[in-house]
Amino acid sequence: MSRAGRAPRHPSPPPDPHRLTSPHHETTENHVSQHTTEPAASGSPPQGEPPTSALDLAEEFLDRTTPLSRIRNTLHRYPAISPAIVLVLAVIVFGLLNDRFLNPANLSLITQQVAVVGTLAIAQTLIILTAGIDLSVGAVMVLSSMVIAQTTVQAGLPAVLGLFLGLVVGLGAGAMNGFLVTRLKLPPFIVTLGTLNIFVALTLLYSGGATVRGAEMPPLLTWTGATFDVLGVNFTVGVVMMLLLYVVVAFILAKTAWGRHVYAVGDDPESARLAGIRVNRVLMSVYLAAGAILAIGAWIQIGRTNAASPNAGVDLNLDSITAVVIGGTSLFGGRGTVWGTLLGALIVGVFRNGLSLAGLDVLWQTFAVGVLIIVAVSVDQWIRKVRK
Repeated sequence: MSRAGRAPRHPSPPPDPHRLTSPHHETTENHVSQHTTEPAASGSPPQGEPPTSALDLAEEFLDRTTPLSRIRNTLHRYPAISPAIVLVLAVIVFGLLNDRFLNPANLSLITQQVAVVGTLAIAQTLIILTAGIDLSVGAVMVLSSMVIAQTTVQAGLPAVLGLFLGLVVGLGAGAMNGFLVTRLKLPPFIVTLGTLNIFVALTLLYSGGATVRGAEMPPLLTWTGATFDVLGVNFTVGVVMMLLLYVVVAFILAKTAWGRHVYAVGDDPESARLAGIRVNRVLMSVYLAAGAILAIGAWIQIGRTNAASPNAGVDLNLDSITAVVIGGTSLFGGRGTVWGTLLGALIVGVFRNGLSLAGLDVLWQTFAVGVLIIVAVSVDQWIRKVRK
């Protein structure tokens, strides 16, 4: 409210003769008085000051956010988006390059190839979620498959008992890796690099380098290779088993306390420990679960190839890691989903199959998978820069 609107409480002092003779001084004083006494417009903040309401702050933040940053934020929140886009583009490109790619028989072949890699990738996902890595998944699977086949064919044990012994091998391998990581505090990379060679050597020593044919095995062992038709595409029992594993593991990770603990340990083990989570127990359970899944993968592998070979699974370590990383799971732990891993496994299968139909040598297929890993890790590093 201006001075003109207020009644003076005291008589005005006599006018200063100097002020009367200085019109410039009077004009300046009146100008300052107007600016200091007039109220600011209602609802507008003073000039030069930042907005004070939460809505204004939010709008200002959105104005500063670039489209590229928004994309990165979205990929951080939904890591399965990028592999889904890559898979769709890969199917379209390979379908245009070769008419046989979308043939039902070829699609059936892709699903059968993905069944083994996809199962191993589930085990790899659990370990990578805890900021670890397992280089022995392929070797454990092959050792388990040889134990299943040899105990039923050579020793004459029932098929169910052979499968149980294969499960014991998987759990034993997981327990060994988990013990070395949790008790001896060794890096998972070094531990599994060492056990990779141990399990490969044990497989060759146990099997004598001999392959067990499916014709010699009980029907239960090759049952995972049985097929059924869906819309012209033949799916195997092994594919169904793989999908069921994805459903179960996805539910456990998303809906149980154990799943939340896995993410917490991978994100920050020290904070998880301070929050009361038994980090070593969680890590050991993860390696045991991975070993059990690898034993199931061994059964699927026997049905897929109708044999148990000590030389199988040469590329499975690389492919399983590729599937996990392409699927949006961070190599630094704490972020990712098994559904993204499934998309990653499908991408690996589509690329290998598409490049094979294009007539490229298997070495070029491996080259392409290596490029996919580098690109996926680079994207993961870029996404990790988002502000949480």
